[in-house]
Amino acid sequence: MPRVKGGTVTHQRHKKVLKLARGYRGAKSKLYRPASEQILKSLSYAYAHRRDKKSDFRKLWIARINAAARLNGISYSRLMHGLKVAGVAVNRKMLAELAISDLNAFGQIVAVAKQQLGK
Repeated sequence: MPRVKGGTVTHQRHKKVLKLARGYRGAKSKLYRPASEQILKSLSYAYAHRRDKKSDFRKLWIARINAAARLNGISYSRLMHGLKVAGVAVNRKMLAELAISDLNAFGQIVAVAKQQLGK
């Protein structure tokens, strides 16, 4: 059986890895082995942080809602409880958007929550 050399296949694989590693610093973008190791790490970070991004945005929305709620004389937790009791189904993303862009509409939502809480 003749000897088969895998030079072209290996070269293509190395090129693919080095293409993914562009922009990395030092040997991580120039040499195959460090580049390969860094790509494995980078892809795992990307996977994990796509999930973390969801909780990061939720934290941001809550901070914005809390700041606007306190301007209207109520805490975040009391506001959310009042809205739940009132049966107002507005998600945090939309509440945060209202808190930034339309403070009057947000104030009306706060009034509904306060009314339910008897405040």
